[in-house]
Amino acid sequence: MAVPSEKPADDLPRFLTRLRTFERITLDAALLDAFVAASSRHTFLALRSDLAAFDLWCRQHQRFTLPAQPEDVADYLDARAGEGAKPASLSRYKASIARVHQLLGLTDPTKAPLVKVRLAAIRRDKGVAQRQAAPLRFKGPVRDVERDPARGLNVRALLDACGDDLRDRALLSLAYDTGLRVRELVAVQVEDLLEAIDPETRLLAIARSKGDPEGEGATAYLSPRTVRAIAARTAAAKIETGPLFRRVIVRRYKARARQPGRKLATISGRETWDLRKTLPKPAVPARTEYSIGERALHPASIGPIWRAIITRAFEKGALPDLTKDDLARLLAQVSGHSTRVGLNQDLFASGEDLAGIMDALRWKSPRMPLAYNRNLAAEAGAAGRLMRKLG
Repeated sequence: MAVPSEKPADDLPRFLTRLRTFERITLDAALLDAFVAASSRHTFLALRSDLAAFDLWCRQHQRFTLPAQPEDVADYLDARAGEGAKPASLSRYKASIARVHQLLGLTDPTKAPLVKVRLAAIRRDKGVAQRQAAPLRFKGPVRDVERDPARGLNVRALLDACGDDLRDRALLSLAYDTGLRVRELVAVQVEDLLEAIDPETRLLAIARSKGDPEGEGATAYLSPRTVRAIAARTAAAKIETGPLFRRVIVRRYKARARQPGRKLATISGRETWDLRKTLPKPAVPARTEYSIGERALHPASIGPIWRAIITRAFEKGALPDLTKDDLARLLAQVSGHSTRVGLNQDLFASGEDLAGIMDALRWKSPRMPLAYNRNLAAEAGAAGRLMRKLG
């Protein structure tokens, strides 16, 4: 089922009417419009995707999507778990099914004990630990972020290896400084850069984030390193307003074969020689042209950009203590959120408390920063300190 590029208010009713229903469903247009207006585009599209998958499963198993029965939801979650879906994803599917029933004034099947018990059994069987993105720390896996030399996969080496790629250097440097999520990172505008007390630094106005859907706003600090990288990038690309990090338009031209010349030309009915037209036209080689567009980078492009930067740095010898096996393992673990994880861990390693880390990275709950720092906490904890003393 196609997912729209935008989220017009009249699209949700049309989508809901195509779901497999047991009886005629009455749509509350005002409620649906209010839901669309109050939801981010990402939330809206996630709901549509989840419901489309549930509807397909119901059709394949002769069940009804609306209203769904507790047995249907429980069996669906079991089926998705059997396909490899993680407990976190199952919880989202369950929430989407609940949401559509609430919007339509139907009894929520996910509140039934059967669904809760079945999901609890899946969580117990599979565990609830989520796969963590490999961190991109400034000096790599070091204990003392100020004094220890950089090693392993580290942002410092990646920045040095960017060479003439001004966009990648500015993008990586800003991403590490701020710990922005990928959707927040690609949304940065030139107008979001603010003057700071130190003339060599800047502040970044964050109008909206995942933890701030109502747009209360936040501010992040940009180091002199990042300010210099941004200045170089904007000057070279002549970017004065709008998105700071933009999509690159690639035009590829095929090679053209050599064309034979013409020996005679007819002008006003007379045959005449024209030496220029007797010469063959040279072959045109294939070429690729690049230009900077007006649209911001797509969020899904950030992970591949990080992996490309890491690969180039490795090929240049900028990551000397990594083997090819190390590189392959790390590339499989790096995601668009790796800079956020890395900054989170560097703040913890530098001695910042949980409140400071949550404030710097705009966390609303301590769950994720604690999860990101779980391994570091084990090393820095009581047992880790004792074992280092014992040798």
